[in-house]
Amino acid sequence: DPAPTTGAPAVPPSWALGPQHARWGFGSEREVRRVVAGYRARGLPLSVLHLDIDHFDAHRVFTVDRERFPDLPGLAKELREDGVRLVSIVDPAVAAVPGNAVFDTGAAVGASGAFVRDARGRTVRGEVWPGECVYPDFTDPKVREWWGGLYEERLAQGFSGVWHDMNEPVSFAAFGEPTLPRSSRHALEGRGGDHREAHNVYGLAMARAGYEGLLRLRPDERPFLFSRSGWAGMQRYGGTWSGDVATGWPGLRASLALVLGLGLCGVPYSGPDVGGFDGSPSPELYLRWFQLGAYLPLFRTHAAIDAGRREPWEFGPRVLDGAREVLVERERLRPYWVTLAHMARLTGAPYVRPLWWGAPGDRALRECEDAFLLGDALLVAPVLEPGVEERSVRLPAGRWYDTVSGAVYEGPGQVVVGAPLSRVPVLARAGAVIPVRGPGGGLELEVWAPAEGAGGGGSVVRDGGDGWAPVVVERYTTRLVGGRVVVERDGEEGLVDCPVRVRGL
Repeated sequence: DPAPTTGAPAVPPSWALGPQHARWGFGSEREVRRVVAGYRARGLPLSVLHLDIDHFDAHRVFTVDRERFPDLPGLAKELREDGVRLVSIVDPAVAAVPGNAVFDTGAAVGASGAFVRDARGRTVRGEVWPGECVYPDFTDPKVREWWGGLYEERLAQGFSGVWHDMNEPVSFAAFGEPTLPRSSRHALEGRGGDHREAHNVYGLAMARAGYEGLLRLRPDERPFLFSRSGWAGMQRYGGTWSGDVATGWPGLRASLALVLGLGLCGVPYSGPDVGGFDGSPSPELYLRWFQLGAYLPLFRTHAAIDAGRREPWEFGPRVLDGAREVLVERERLRPYWVTLAHMARLTGAPYVRPLWWGAPGDRALRECEDAFLLGDALLVAPVLEPGVEERSVRLPAGRWYDTVSGAVYEGPGQVVVGAPLSRVPVLARAGAVIPVRGPGGGLELEVWAPAEGAGGGGSVVRDGGDGWAPVVVERYTTRLVGGRVVVERDGEEGLVDCPVRVRGL
């Protein structure tokens, strides 16, 4: 019998593989424009900006505060022309107020309405940001279809994607569990059951509703969705993020563990709130978190409404310079990220992998929790402690190159590499073929010289846009012949139709 599967990962649009910025409390169109202009004026790449609950009217989902955002579609169009997409938060709780369109239309779904009920047939109510709320039962196909249709309003406002929050689901409580009563009743795909069974799949079913709704509304575009909560199979509909990770060095270290663990569980697209959600990170902590985030799939700053601004220039010129360096490198590697995203869907291999990937029997690598592989080609050694200017790195077998200094190291073993505040140590595997953006913006192959007699290679999936173009995997091999690196494309009689830049010789 074939092994059980929870489904192949969704491939995010390529713009969702770029740098993203969020903050609870942008508050107005003027502040959004200020932030985007700040990135542009300082030469900082920015691909996505997220709007939190403060852009809603009275915190009600699928609404807009017209005083703060009088022309949201116009703002979205303006930003998109500047290369920045808008993404909207979406919460499941619906304000239980007659006249609220979502509440009214939900009450008319099917014979008993869209909202979770108790054993006596009464609508279950809880307290969330808008006040007294009811909760859609996403385990009912009719409710998922209704909810998915509501995303038409988000698309009409100019949003390009959504992030699901508060979908455990949350109900504020002075004591007890901050969620729905365990006795609450759910459809559970027609067989019925209570919240003890439905709780863990609630976020997954909401993600399905959102993804399928976006797909119906815009069938020619890959939906972009990530969620605070989920369950096995979440990857079919998008990714996830850390939730409200605490600001501090332990939160930074936990961010890496989260992404590695999720990847091994089949959810390859994830990331933390860069800088931590609450509190005020020191300039050093912020930059180290920023550097780590730049090498994780979902690269997004985010902070609480009272945590202050988190733009890189708010932390001084040294942090700004370091952030610019890693942002530019993230964008240079965009073709590699596109390749990793497609390969994750095709093979199940996560973008971010533990060092023991490919060598599961190596105990020393299995015990290493402070470095990781980005695909097969790169080893990233983030700084996770204060005051560090160099750090030790455990190497898998083979030759490795420091991508900045060009220093050569031989694994397996442990080496010490420079880790000044200005950069995160990144090593390239000898023989690797890495698709990058060349100086003119086109595709270029960055090839790291293989060791004598060892060879190497890599896969490339070209960016076919944000739709459903057929995926073509190009495979390249490298070898060293008479001190010269030879690069060949498999099955194409050696054809390589883009520039090649050899490094490491």
